[in-house]
Formats: sequence, structure tokens, C-alpha cells
Amino acid sequence: MGKARVRHFVLGPIQTNVYFLVNEETKEMILVDPADNAPRILDYAKQNNLIPKAILLTHGHYDHIAALKAVKEAWQVPVYAGENEKNLLANPMMNLSGSWAGQGVTAAADTWCKDGERLSLAGFDIRVIATPGHTEGGVCYYVPAENLLFSGDTLFEGSCGRTDLPTGSMRTLVRSIKDKLFVLPDETLVLPGHEGATTIGDEKLYNYVAGM
Repeated sequence: MGKARVRHFVLGPIQTNVYFLVNEETKEMILVDPADNAPRILDYAKQNNLIPKAILLTHGHYDHIAALKAVKEAWQVPVYAGENEKNLLANPMMNLSGSWAGQGVTAAADTWCKDGERLSLAGFDIRVIATPGHTEGGVCYYVPAENLLFSGDTLFEGSCGRTDLPTGSMRTLVRSIKDKLFVLPDETLVLPGHEGATTIGDEKLYNYVAGM
């Protein structure tokens, strides 16, 4: 990688990956999916003298947004999410905070991103890739210059996100992965919403989705 450094924590009851994309030259930072434990997120940024610039949401399930409100209030930075995720973020039953977490969590983005949109944040050029299937408005964030893909719950090592939840569709998810993600360079490092990192090249070879 060039000027990027990625640090991640595993937070929350479903062991969600929370990523800090840090510009080593400026200490500016982007947070991806504030899953839980806002104090830990805030403390890490403070202790490392990071300068928060934005929060990116890959999708709206509660295990990816539980700390969003507290972090946004502390940092006063814009939140980005896919344009088709508005309803799910705003509905506790759809985002599972009502049925699974026993609390009504809602959220909204400051910027609703379109497929293919380019974001210039913290010195990084970031491409928004709409990848519906796990949820209708799920997106991945691709940083070409750094060979990084934040895939949320679209693509995992050896598998993909579940599709039996509100707005999910396996057919749509498989199409998203094959048409939108498997066309990226093989060396692209995939940083998923759960479990370990992988590469696009490995997933094209070993992920069961490749054969569907």
C-alpha cells in the first residue's frame, strides 16, 4: 500500500469488523462501519492523534451502525451510505435493531451515494460500488490506488452475506459479486464486515459463489 494504513477492531455481539483507513502522511482518517463500543473507537482516534474526516456505511444492519450516533456527535463529520439504503436505516425492524437487539436504532446519511460515484476523502480517491443482495442498498468502497476493498457483508472469505433478511436476494447478491467485484484486480485486498481478510483473486478461485 502507499499512504494508507488500515487498523481494525472486532466489536459488538456479532463480531463486526470496524475499520480505520488512515492517511499516514496527514493523519486524516475515515471510519468504516461503526459497529459498537463508541468509547473505544473515539479513544483510539484520540490516542493516535487521528483527524476524522468521514464515516462510511457499507449497509444499514444494526451490527454495523450501533455506535454511529455517538461517534458522529463527537466528531461532527459526514456520514456516507448507499442511496437505496434509506428505508432500511430508518426502520428498526428492517435494520434488525428492533427484532434482534431489542432497541430501536435508526440512522441516516448526510450523503446518499450512487453506484460509481467517486469520493475524495482524507486524501483518498474512493469509488462507491453498489452491491445489492445482502441488503437492497448495500455498497462496497474501493480504493484503487491502495488496492483496498471494504466489502461489508457482501463478500467474505470463502462465502458471502446472508440473504434471508429484509431486502435480501441471493440471486442479486451473486450477480453483484460476479459483475461488480470479481472484475477488480486479483491483488485487491478485501476487508469484509466479519472474519478475516482475503483477496479478489482467491475468492474467484475458492469462493462457492464463483460456481453459481
